[in-house]
Amino acid sequence: MSETTETEDAYAAIAESARLVGAPCSPEKVLPVLTAYQDALPDAGVVLSVSTGEHPPAELDYTIAIPVQGGDPHAVALAHGLVEKTDHPVAGLLGDIRAHVPVSEYFVDGGTQSGFSKIYAHFPFHLQSVSQLAKLPSIPPALAENADLFARHHLNEVAMIGIDYQRRTVNLYFAELPGEFGESHNVLSLQRAIGLSEPEGRMLEFARRSFRVYVTLGWDSARIERICYALAPTRDWDPSALPVRIEPEVEKFVRNSRRRYDGEPIVIAAVKWTREERYMNLGPYTALSPLMRTLLKKLTGQQV
Repeated sequence: MSETTETEDAYAAIAESARLVGAPCSPEKVLPVLTAYQDALPDAGVVLSVSTGEHPPAELDYTIAIPVQGGDPHAVALAHGLVEKTDHPVAGLLGDIRAHVPVSEYFVDGGTQSGFSKIYAHFPFHLQSVSQLAKLPSIPPALAENADLFARHHLNEVAMIGIDYQRRTVNLYFAELPGEFGESHNVLSLQRAIGLSEPEGRMLEFARRSFRVYVTLGWDSARIERICYALAPTRDWDPSALPVRIEPEVEKFVRNSRRRYDGEPIVIAAVKWTREERYMNLGPYTALSPLMRTLLKKLTGQQV
């Protein structure tokens, strides 16, 4: 398949999923991202997701895996006009990560209405401590300022960093969570320490079962702006078991989006908390990169 056809096919799959869930899709926002990273598309992993707090969803989000052999994805974004050149530390952070952390894979994020937004550096085989990452020259000072809070709540090892170039924020993905993290008093204490409402009932049980937890930090204050509790990807997802009601069109989207692997869809589910709102992101993997297949086999014990 030619590069042009790969780009067109990727766009068609995204647009089709957007229609399934009732979200708008703008080719002017999506195609520039797919074109910029078209070299990665033949073997790229792709994850789609929507916010279940919106009915219908305002847009469909998509994440594309980029192999490290493809070079610096921020340089690609600059060359294609997806981000602007700036002296803000956000522009230097990926370079700092590349220089100090053995990255296994990158991801890029976009929305069908908002366009390009984030780049992630994923290093699941070389987890980094908070103290190690705090030494990166461009990392927000908020990381070091919250180090004691993270340590008290058993958030120790980071597997991925997401850089939001639009909002100028950073997401830190904590992995290998110990059993102590999932104790109710720990989750409730963490929420209070951040200044967020305490989860109850099914929402608390969801947070306690977290596979990864990420926090959002900025450069302007020490405040943790958002926290997300994510379950491990699963093929056995049950909409009725989730802590929020899943609309029929969202379930249709999850079950019927195109996928380039056999069997039931592999699904991600995550609850996100800010001071203003609480909502769930839900969606399927539609294609699996080689690294995704390795990690999912390790996680599930099954070939995917």
